[in-house]
Amino acid sequence: MPDFLFATLDAGGNLPPALGIARELIRDGHRVRFLGEAQQAGPIEAAGAEFRAYGNSAPMAPADHMSALQQISMMVSVFTDAGIAGDVVEEARRDPPDVVVVDCLLLGAIDAAARAGLRTVVLMHSFYAFFDGPFRRTPITAVIAARGLGPRHVMKRAERILVCSDPLLDPAGSMNGNGKVVWTGAVADVEQPATPPPPGIWPRVLVSLSTTAFPGQEAFLQKTLDAVADLPLEVVVTTGPAIDPAGLTAAPNTIVHRYLPHRDVMPECSAVIGHGGHATTMLALAHGLPLVIAPMHPLLDQRMVGKAVQDAGAGLLIKASSSPDEIARAVRTVVDSAIFRTAASGVGRRIREADGAASGARVLAEMIL
Repeated sequence: MPDFLFATLDAGGNLPPALGIARELIRDGHRVRFLGEAQQAGPIEAAGAEFRAYGNSAPMAPADHMSALQQISMMVSVFTDAGIAGDVVEEARRDPPDVVVVDCLLLGAIDAAARAGLRTVVLMHSFYAFFDGPFRRTPITAVIAARGLGPRHVMKRAERILVCSDPLLDPAGSMNGNGKVVWTGAVADVEQPATPPPPGIWPRVLVSLSTTAFPGQEAFLQKTLDAVADLPLEVVVTTGPAIDPAGLTAAPNTIVHRYLPHRDVMPECSAVIGHGGHATTMLALAHGLPLVIAPMHPLLDQRMVGKAVQDAGAGLLIKASSSPDEIARAVRTVVDSAIFRTAASGVGRRIREADGAASGARVLAEMIL
């Protein structure tokens, strides 16, 4: 039985693409197992995969509030973690897989797996243009490169790079088909677009920011709640672990949840307000939903994702410093304008037809034929 070993980390939106591909591999009769953080066991085992927790990983607490310097230090520590790298190689020696699929952020593990002679695939859960572009020029990567683990240098060692994104949204998507770098399409398990509300019913809008605690995120969320308070909308908010719902003030048209599966909410939504996280953005687009995107962190992919959505006509990119009036204006525009709905619908159709999970599984399975 073909055997695939995935190595992941608890960074929020990075896990869904890996799980989507894993489900397809399992459905096709392949063995799939994961190495990850202990708190990831539930969703991984629910997908039908085997799970083993890292024994030597550095601590990572993305929902904890910390300074920018502390956050950078944590990222560098995890991305280059020799403990995770050692665990991946040890697991492969204990029970050899046919292919090792490593999250693109685990640069130390990618390097170690390739050096150990393992057939190594990098799973990229956002735009290739970001990881091969701005990501290589951040303070995070400067420190990483000084340790000999620069992203471009390390990823050259991999046999394949699976980009789990839409190649027409990814600014680097024109590279598609070069053999080593393969765009699977966005991994979003959506079969049908969202259903608009009937006449006389207020449109529903989902507001969801990152599960990671970014400076200013709670303040922006409160401004958003103030912005939508007087709009004829039904608003659903998910705060995630980084923000305490009790600290927010919401109008009667708004319900705030700590957690609610987006797949349960989006089918009845008309728009999404987010931070530009790739996973949530692609899931919204797969439902045909236009977005208002306010990036929360200047060093991550959020602005590039937001700009791609805006350039596609499927949403608006705003600043986290926007006033409640500016946020309200953007929300009204994407909810009321047929132009944005039509563009988002077209992108959504393309994402659904590409079936990124099945495409990714097919690429991996073909490696061992």
